[in-house]
Amino acid sequence: MTLLRSTASIALALGVALATPISSFAGFVTFSDGGDTTPGSIQATVDAFRSALGNPNNLNAPGPLPSGRREINWDGGGATSTAQAGTPFAGFQNIRGALFATSGTGFAQVPTDQIGDLFNQPSYGNTFGAFSPVRLFTPIGGNVTDVTFFVPGPDASLHPATVSGFGAVFTDVDLANTTKLEFFGPSNQSLFSAFVAEGESPNASLSFLGAIANAGERIARVRITTGNSAGGPPQNANVDVVLMDDFLYPEPQAVPEPAIIALVGLGLTAFALRVRRAS
Repeated sequence: MTLLRSTASIALALGVALATPISSFAGFVTFSDGGDTTPGSIQATVDAFRSALGNPNNLNAPGPLPSGRREINWDGGGATSTAQAGTPFAGFQNIRGALFATSGTGFAQVPTDQIGDLFNQPSYGNTFGAFSPVRLFTPIGGNVTDVTFFVPGPDASLHPATVSGFGAVFTDVDLANTTKLEFFGPSNQSLFSAFVAEGESPNASLSFLGAIANAGERIARVRITTGNSAGGPPQNANVDVVLMDDFLYPEPQAVPEPAIIALVGLGLTAFALRVRRAS
């Protein structure tokens, strides 16, 4: 039974990301800011979003909890070295209720002074800045990150969840209408999409975008598109490589059992179709 539930959970995460979205209407309150290289330039907007999500910051406390929020700042308690992981990346699934996947090869939590080494691109030396020093988060080999949610705890993979909002800090957003957030519901229906504001400085600027549902919508997956290129190419007028810093979202709430069954069915169907096309 445990194996079946675990397999269903994996299929759910894969299936929701692979299935074709169905458009629907939704209402969201947005928090958007494009600042300069200083955290203070976007701090008021981030704090307003925190307040709207609710207190306290639940950190690594096991769920389900009735209220509060979760935050991920990628700094690992003061870590100053680069940490890489494959995809999906489950390092925060049990403690913060978030699972990350990418079309690339994996992810990195990287200090700003090591980004050039990570991507073998010396010109990145002064390109990116940190909101909460010193590490940033980035996919490797791609520029799309999918976030799915779970009830934080030792068996989080068995307990899919949804949230009512999500926000993230970005660095060095240079091109308009490129970096964006997209929210999808439990049936993979499209709920919300918005572009991240450009920064005010040519290098190392900080931007923030967050949104909270105001009509009861539940978010099962967030797709983050960072710039128009994976890390590696030099920045120029046509190439915008963007990295991420703090993630913030309300306490994940468990998906009701009937919805889990529907989600698992959707996930297994999409996964089977993907396997059939690959064979």
